[in-house]
Amino acid sequence: MTPPFAVRMMRPVAALLAPGGNRARLSILIYHRVLPVPDPMLPGDPDAARFRWQMETVSGLFRVLPLAEAAARLQNDTLPPRAACITFDDGYADNHDVALPILQSLGLPATFFVATGFLDGGMMFNDRIIEAIRRLSPGLQDLGFLGLGMREIPVEMEARHALAMEAIRRVKHLPGEERAQRVAALEAQSPAPLPRDLMMTSAQVRALDAAGMEIGGHTHSHPILARLTDDQARAEILQGKETLESMLGHRIRVFAYPNGKPGKDYRREHVPMVRDCGFDAAVSTVWGVSTASRDPFQLARFTPWDITPTPFGLRLLRNLLRTTPDQAR
Repeated sequence: MTPPFAVRMMRPVAALLAPGGNRARLSILIYHRVLPVPDPMLPGDPDAARFRWQMETVSGLFRVLPLAEAAARLQNDTLPPRAACITFDDGYADNHDVALPILQSLGLPATFFVATGFLDGGMMFNDRIIEAIRRLSPGLQDLGFLGLGMREIPVEMEARHALAMEAIRRVKHLPGEERAQRVAALEAQSPAPLPRDLMMTSAQVRALDAAGMEIGGHTHSHPILARLTDDQARAEILQGKETLESMLGHRIRVFAYPNGKPGKDYRREHVPMVRDCGFDAAVSTVWGVSTASRDPFQLARFTPWDITPTPFGLRLLRNLLRTTPDQAR
């Protein structure tokens, strides 16, 4: 496939900004979901059509590598120019159903970080909030248990999305048991049951692996590691890794910190903990690109939010200028 003219014009700039060897700069893109069709409750997630042109743009600008390979080559100065990786967090079923066929059609590898505790019918707290608020009856509702007080539930899904994002922010960093109780109270107000097929099944994870995609660790229950004891954090990291290794029959080499903000979501002591658990590299959610001087257990990630190809490509180029220091403390 020949890249569009605008992408072909950008490629020499990408080569200039991201040379190979000992001056290499590695771009890592982060996704969560790829929807079959647009959803006003999930405006930040691309649908299949948008994801396809995003991947076409990425493949026209970059040389896409599996993350474990790219991280190793970054450290030994053999990374090619214009190197990039594509990653997905959490383990959504649409990663298998929607994203995988598009990636395969373009010959692109990707890495899927799976939180094993939600496989086979589980549901993350943020999705429970979104799906409950999607289903609430319009009108005045008491959401005081979420810290939102009395709220008018609108008919429009765009407005419900804003309400859901506010609710998620209010409870995201609460202790796990307290957060679960508040989310359960919201779910109890839903007039219809929530979906239980948002996350992958074990069979879908095996299918991704069999298709040549890379599977990475993402803990078991996706906790905020910074709020756990050291023993709890280590157990979460190991349980996720060992569950995947037992499922797939091979070593899991890469890891993504849940939420991934250094100092807020994970601390300095978690970095050697991940290494000691047997991983080769790990990614955060700090924006920018990674060079050989960056800690391979705190690699940066970024994804543009533009809705047309040329601005998307230009923002990927601008990101090549952003190198950030390791920040876990």
